[in-house]
Amino acid sequence: MAGDSLVFIHGSGDSASLWDATIAALPGVTTAALDLPGHGALIVEPGPERMSVGDYATLARMAMERLDLSGLCVVGHSLGAAIALRLAADAPALVRRLVIVGGGARLRVLPALLAETQTAPDVAAQRLVGLGFAPEHEAQAGAYLATRQPTAPGILHRDLVACDAFDITTELAKITQPTLVVVGAEDRLTPPKYATFLAERMPHAQAVVVPGAGHYVPIEAPDTLASVIHHWLAEPSR
Repeated sequence: MAGDSLVFIHGSGDSASLWDATIAALPGVTTAALDLPGHGALIVEPGPERMSVGDYATLARMAMERLDLSGLCVVGHSLGAAIALRLAADAPALVRRLVIVGGGARLRVLPALLAETQTAPDVAAQRLVGLGFAPEHEAQAGAYLATRQPTAPGILHRDLVACDAFDITTELAKITQPTLVVVGAEDRLTPPKYATFLAERMPHAQAVVVPGAGHYVPIEAPDTLASVIHHWLAEPSR
């Protein structure tokens, strides 16, 4: 694991703070968590009304190049996982390893939820987070919503439109970096079959299922996620 730098990319409507607890459980590791445009520290820099996963990946790549880190392992959640896959396919010299959390080769979004992000974005955010946490973590979902950093207007809709259009299925075979695919056993947004699909079609990927967690593994089980990442990176074959 020595020499690895972990760069974390959050998902739709979230911010870099999504990773705080996971990063705290990785002492001694060089880490950086990015805010996407319109999220977190970049709320005043929202960017254009529409952005694709490829657009987000281009900006993330520029941010990582500015950080001047070596041996990059990109860790992405949900939309961030799509961005990580896009980066691995397009910039293999930059991305040495990959951790996909709650991701998939495609990320289709319910049309009703997409529409709601335009008419009632706060309600849509509540619905999305409610579905994202395991049913037994309802109280945790509420606490997360109450403390989550706001985004710029229209950002959740932009994020989910980007997810809905994402499809990297035909390119998975060319993503040859060692890849860890992590999914919550109770994930209702990107269920475990999504992780299995990725692990079966990427040349050097393996899947790990986190018991009792939903889509928000970085919030529901950060210590477990950190431990899984740590041990995976420490394996001699890596």
